[in-house]
Amino acid sequence: MNSCSEPWGLEHSIVSDQLKRFVTEKVAQAKAVAIAEGKEMWPQFKSLFAAAEKGDLLAMRQIFAEMRRLSVQGQRSRPHHYCSHGSQWSTALELWGAFEQFAGCGEKYSAAFGRDVIASIPPGSIYFGGTDSGRFVVTALCPSHVKAEPFFTLTQNGLADKGYLQHLRSMYGERIYLPSEQDSTNAYRDYVEDALRRQKENQLRPGEFLEEVDGKVHVTGHLGVMAINGRLSKLVFDHNPERECYLEESFPLEWMYPHLSPHRLILKINRLPRSELSDEVVQRDHEYWARYVQSMIGDWLSDDTPLAEVAGFVEKVHARHDLSEFQGDARFVQNDLPQRLFSKLRSSIGGVYSWRVASAKTPAERDRMLKEADFAFRQAWALCPRSPEAVFRYINALVAQRRFEDAILMAETALKIEPENVQLKDLGTELKRMKNSQRS
Repeated sequence: MNSCSEPWGLEHSIVSDQLKRFVTEKVAQAKAVAIAEGKEMWPQFKSLFAAAEKGDLLAMRQIFAEMRRLSVQGQRSRPHHYCSHGSQWSTALELWGAFEQFAGCGEKYSAAFGRDVIASIPPGSIYFGGTDSGRFVVTALCPSHVKAEPFFTLTQNGLADKGYLQHLRSMYGERIYLPSEQDSTNAYRDYVEDALRRQKENQLRPGEFLEEVDGKVHVTGHLGVMAINGRLSKLVFDHNPERECYLEESFPLEWMYPHLSPHRLILKINRLPRSELSDEVVQRDHEYWARYVQSMIGDWLSDDTPLAEVAGFVEKVHARHDLSEFQGDARFVQNDLPQRLFSKLRSSIGGVYSWRVASAKTPAERDRMLKEADFAFRQAWALCPRSPEAVFRYINALVAQRRFEDAILMAETALKIEPENVQLKDLGTELKRMKNSQRS
């Protein structure tokens, strides 16, 4: 459900000045790159940049949709392949991505997210922005993306793309270490060799696919691409030891987990692996999020709030759309983008705690991490009950604890919001089967 009282316009945007500055910077960047590379700027790029300067959202949407269509064609037909204009394409993507994030009904929350993240990261750090919000909002609101002011902003999701790496090198290549073309080749080769070995042993992960075309092995599927991105992001981390690194997670990267700790809305990638998270770090995270969500959903979810009460809130507010006695922000619960954004942030932190449950060395440490994971997952679900990640990540954690009653309640409540969701129906059936098997 999305509710807007009036259409979005650049002139009336709460980040109008920042977006105008961002457009100016990105247009200048694209022109400079075209001159440096000796390549004519594509007409679609020129049209997109001109529409952005006018704040013409509809024209930008139409132009970018056409660019995407031609980009897909370009994977088969080189004359229309935007990857041959890698930095121009990345610049256009950053520009449209920023407008798309702010032009929805949740602009207030996108702006708050970006400003809070920027304020939390020390100057000169390296920031990995994974989701569209995490990447494009922060990119647009930084004083200068090109000059890395106040920090270097990149996405871990694009590192396997040689065009995107070219884009990063053109901005940051003289100031931080970025993977070279040889690094990219090595990461791809190493992953393929490992995946082929595991394929022979029937150990490929669900979602990993290898395809042989003309005698060459191609990586298809999101999981394989992210595995390569993971290898390249570790190179960035390892080869810039003097810089602090921060993460807004989109897809979990296994190498990072021992290094991760909560850092306000996002995560810090600590230089040395942490054997455990200190009480101070955990308590600070707990209190920060308890305060942060109050303006969104109200001040009712605490340590002691049972899952049944969260389910009741979800059913009343999101299934029945009953806002009587609701003390949060009606605009928040009526708009999808901010719900998904903050739910994802909290779910990612819950994932760090959940990972530490499995690696805990003592029962006390395991219980401490279980408690914090559960609190984070309850908040994530309350923030966006229709988020597949919030639902399935929490249900997986409940099943691991053999809390089948709670898992079934959550699945059935989620189904009330999306009654035609076949995946949720199948999940409910499977959870009941697991519960019955436990009894027998």
